[in-house]
Formats: sequence, C-alpha cells, structure tokens
Amino acid sequence: MHYENLHSPIPDKNKRVGVIGGGQLAGMMAAVAKSLGIELVVQTPYASDPAVAIASQSIFASIDDAAATAKLATLCDVITFENEFINLEALTPLAEQGVCFHPSLAALAPLLDKYQQRCYLQEIGLPQPDFISLGASGQSINLNELEFPLVLKVRRQGYDGKGTLMIQDRPSLDSAWQQLEYQPVMLEEFVGFERELAVIAARSLTGDVVVYPVVETQQEEQVCRRVIVPADISSTTIAEIEAIATTLLQSLQVVGVFGIELFLTTSGKVLVNEVSPRTHNSGHYTLDACETSQFEQQLRAVVGLPLGSPTMHCTGAVMVNLLGYEHSQDNYWEKRQKLANLPHSFVHWYGKSQSRPGRKLGHVTVLGKSSQRNWQQGVIETVESLWYG
Repeated sequence: MHYENLHSPIPDKNKRVGVIGGGQLAGMMAAVAKSLGIELVVQTPYASDPAVAIASQSIFASIDDAAATAKLATLCDVITFENEFINLEALTPLAEQGVCFHPSLAALAPLLDKYQQRCYLQEIGLPQPDFISLGASGQSINLNELEFPLVLKVRRQGYDGKGTLMIQDRPSLDSAWQQLEYQPVMLEEFVGFERELAVIAARSLTGDVVVYPVVETQQEEQVCRRVIVPADISSTTIAEIEAIATTLLQSLQVVGVFGIELFLTTSGKVLVNEVSPRTHNSGHYTLDACETSQFEQQLRAVVGLPLGSPTMHCTGAVMVNLLGYEHSQDNYWEKRQKLANLPHSFVHWYGKSQSRPGRKLGHVTVLGKSSQRNWQQGVIETVESLWYG
C-alpha cells in the first residue's frame, strides 16, 4: 500500500485531538503530535500525570466524568483513548449528539469486558484458549468438573496482571472468588506456551490496515519486563498473526491502533491472549526503531491521514521496561544517564513523581544490527544490571 511521507503535517494546522487519559501513553502521543501540526488536549485527574506537561491543554477530571468529556469535545475535532477503562454508557449520549470518537464506541463495546471480548473473538473465528464465565446470571457451571490449573480473570479494570490469578485447585478457586465478593469472572484454560508474542496493528478511516513486526514479550509476575524485536518465529507463524490482526481490525471497522497479545504454544499453535484497543507497551520500541511510531500512527488514523510505514530501520531492537523496585520519590537521574550512554540506546522517562515496586517509570530501547539471541540477551543483562543493580 501507499504510505504517507514520514511526519508530513496535516493540512489543518489547528486540528485538535482529545485524549481521555493522561498517563505515559498519552504523553508519548503528545510528544509526536507537534510534528504533525496537532494540538493534544487531555482529560486526566491530576496535574502530575505524565501527559500534562507535554499536552497543549488539560482538563482535570476523572476519565469517566462525562461532563468533562463533553467539555473536551467542545475543544477538539475528535476524541481518542489512552486506556480501556471507559464508561460506554456515559459516553453514548455524547456520540449520539455527534461527538466523534475513534475508536468508535461500537468498536469498543465488545472488547472492554474480557468475557465479552472472548465471545467476540470466538464469533469471528479467531483462535484462543477455552473459556467460561463464572457468576453471570443465567449460567450454571459444575465447579467439580473444572480442569486445573486454570486462569481466573476479572472481567473489567484488569491490567499488568492485576485481576489475573493462577488457580491450582478447587479450594484456591473458592478462596479467590470469595475475595472478589463473587463478582462475575472469567475462567480460562491454562495454556502451556513456548513464548508470548504481541503485535501492533492500525486501521485508517479508509479501511487500510498496517501491521508492525511481531515481537516476543517477556513477563515477570504478569508485568511486561522486555520486548524483543523481531520475534524469532517462522514466516508461517508471522503470516498467521498478521491475518489475525487484520481480521480483527476489519471486523470491528475500528479506527486507530490496537495491541494484540498472543501465545505460541509448545505445539506451534497461535492463540489470542488479550486485545487492547489502544497503543500498547509491546509497541514502545516503534518510537526509535520504526519509520512511524505507534503513537504517530494513532494520531494519523484518528485525524484521517494516510497511515505511515511500520518498517523498521534496523534489523533488531530490545525494549526493557524500567520498573519501580522500591518506594521512593527519586528520579534516578544517574542511572538514566548510564543507560543513555549505552550504544544506540534511547531512554524514555515518564516523569512520574513516585516510584513503587512494579510501577512502569520509563523504558529504554536499544537498537542493533543483529537480531541474534546472544546480542539480545547481552543488552537485557546490561540494562537490567544498570537499573536494578
């Protein structure tokens, strides 16, 4: 397909995009908006949120405050989202009044509840683990017939492993569900995977789809620690994942960037793990390794520009998340300088005022001329030794 010239500005220099959410994803979007002649306005609760210092304007309100979103709509041509914690019921009257949301509320509707997301993926024929809902009205499950281990997921508001539990036996399930006050949850079969994969894909207003390189993600305690680009997988597996991404985006008729997490099983099968209807941690490497970052791509899509090229301008890259490992208000300047001095490294700091264990404080991407495993492992060990000590 034809790709627009890199960073070419949109004709209307006053184009304004609203973002519901002001975290690091909105911050990275704001950082590239100026090159496109776009002003970004964020709706976010706190003045200390990462995007506030970079955005053109901020509305300080909860992300589910529909009155604040109505005000946001008066300042912007289109509204997009930084996260999936969206109150569709509250936003629907705004959409009915003509407020433009990308992705559309209709495209988001089947994805925000993890059980409904699974049902939708099943409906359009995408491969995924077996699943059931526990606690939903009208459903009856014989808990004695469940096969363990299995995975329990809360249906809304879960991220970075929050609300996801490994369940080894029936007593553990009873205890976990009791702690969740018997709210409806989803149970999934435990997948014995060989590795975890992810892919970023984008769809434009005109229906064009671009798919970025498939990456390997490495999780610890259900939080992404590292992303290796490209994933060392067969061309057949790559083609299968690209087809999954294209099928999903075209089926939803979505406009914007999606992150799709997948399992590659020990038998070589590809299964969809989860879909995030937004820019995604697994795509942060695109800021420094690709002709068009996922954040620029999101802006291009929602304002109606042709999509940019997802091509990498290096043969390999490693992205390492800089996670909090203590309770602190330190900005870790000395460690960041050491990371920035590594060859071909790019340090991105999110400007969060407080550190706590597991919190994403920033990331570093290292570009290479090789996708060899020994080079990748060497980069990971160096970065993590400098960061964690």
